[in-house]
Amino acid sequence: MLARPIITLTTDYGLKDSFVGLMKGVILGINPDANIIDISHNIGRHNIYEASQVIAMSYKYFPSATIHVSVVDPGVGGARRPILVITENHYFIGPDNGIFTPIFERQSNFFKVLHLNSSHYFLPSEGATFHGRDIFSPIAAWLSRGVDSSKFGEPITDYQTISLPTPLLSDGNTISGEVVSSDNFGNTITNITVDILSKLAPVEPKDKFKIIYKDKAISFLNYYAEAEDNALSATINGFGHLELFVNKKNAFQMFDMNIGDTVTVTYVN
Repeated sequence: MLARPIITLTTDYGLKDSFVGLMKGVILGINPDANIIDISHNIGRHNIYEASQVIAMSYKYFPSATIHVSVVDPGVGGARRPILVITENHYFIGPDNGIFTPIFERQSNFFKVLHLNSSHYFLPSEGATFHGRDIFSPIAAWLSRGVDSSKFGEPITDYQTISLPTPLLSDGNTISGEVVSSDNFGNTITNITVDILSKLAPVEPKDKFKIIYKDKAISFLNYYAEAEDNALSATINGFGHLELFVNKKNAFQMFDMNIGDTVTVTYVN
């Protein structure tokens, strides 16, 4: 582990209540040297898919041996299991509800999943509604102190996954994707990535691509300030995804966008 082990937190708890603060208190009570970093606590309530995408886009920017605690857990207290996912360079702790599906797909060369059932590492609790505090936080803290991961539970292979929307290539020159999330600025992120676009042609120059949203062609630009006022435009965002935006405005609201809306990109010879 790092001299100051890093533990990240991603939840749908928001900041109105004490949930996030209590998780941090539990972690620091076990390991005062832990360096706790908030990725986001504004995931849509119960939105497992959104959480999975935030985790997938974030974890690679952290050092090896970082522990990622992710809690979007509508099944808390029920039959779903608490799990620890061990990859070559990172650890992931959270509910077994598909939240780590992108990790399973990207780390197919090596990962191991443990069902966390060594309850003596858990926080004593009178209820079953706050596993973020009572299970996931203490496991992360003990792991950060160097407890061997095998002590926390038993390996499983029947972990849960969710269906991730996949862009489709048709006619050899058109990719059909969809809106998967929006950020705090109202920029709208799709599941079309640079790697996927590169299957059609090199991404530069961008005028080789025709982007359609709701039957309207939109400009493919390099950055926000290139856009005309109030015009819906597209760019590649900092995570390598095709993003629809209105400069200094909330595109998601202005154009009445919805998760699942279709976006197509056609390579024009």
